[in-house]
Amino acid sequence: MCGATTGGVSLDGVDVSKQTVIQGIVHRDDAPLAGAYVRLLDATGEFTAEVPTSATGQFRFFAAPGSWTLRTLAPGAQPVDRPVVAQLGITEVDVHVA
Repeated sequence: MCGATTGGVSLDGVDVSKQTVIQGIVHRDDAPLAGAYVRLLDATGEFTAEVPTSATGQFRFFAAPGSWTLRTLAPGAQPVDRPVVAQLGITEVDVHVA
């Protein structure tokens, strides 16, 4: 597992000055989408981790600084790939699926 926090976005106890966090919300029709899956792919496109979105559409990965791709898979939607360049601290990413 990649360390995503279940049920919320709290980073209590996490020193974000020493961690690279990629997090965000998956949306469909301007509403948060629960039950989607977000995959973290490395710079070569290799699978690294996957998490389901929470009831409020949220996801989180703890990763290394660098270039990543978020691939979002949702029922009834085409996969959405979103490039991300993460640095130490929190990188916020919103994903919209059709």
